[in-house]
Amino acid sequence: MRLLALLVLLSLLPPLLAAGQAIAEPDFEQAREAVERGRILPLAEVLARLHESQPGRVIEVDLDEEDGMMIYEVELATPDGRLIEVEIDAASGRILALDEDDED
Repeated sequence: MRLLALLVLLSLLPPLLAAGQAIAEPDFEQAREAVERGRILPLAEVLARLHESQPGRVIEVDLDEEDGMMIYEVELATPDGRLIEVEIDAASGRILALDEDDED
């Protein structure tokens, strides 16, 4: 009887796991969907705007949600060798914060 219950429980596990995976979309899919819905600006547009005021080579980009606001966090290596992190409102492209990494 216990073996039968265990087999039934194990047979239910894959569909439950699959359902959970459908809920948790990968980050790039969430970002694409947000752009398609007009909730955020495309990354290329945001980086083009950023380059006008803060030229540099993009090292890393993260898209996070903080207090209901989508924020691009961009790490840049500036032409003069500094490493800076810029937080940008993903909906408007407005720079929210600019921090220099001073790990020397």
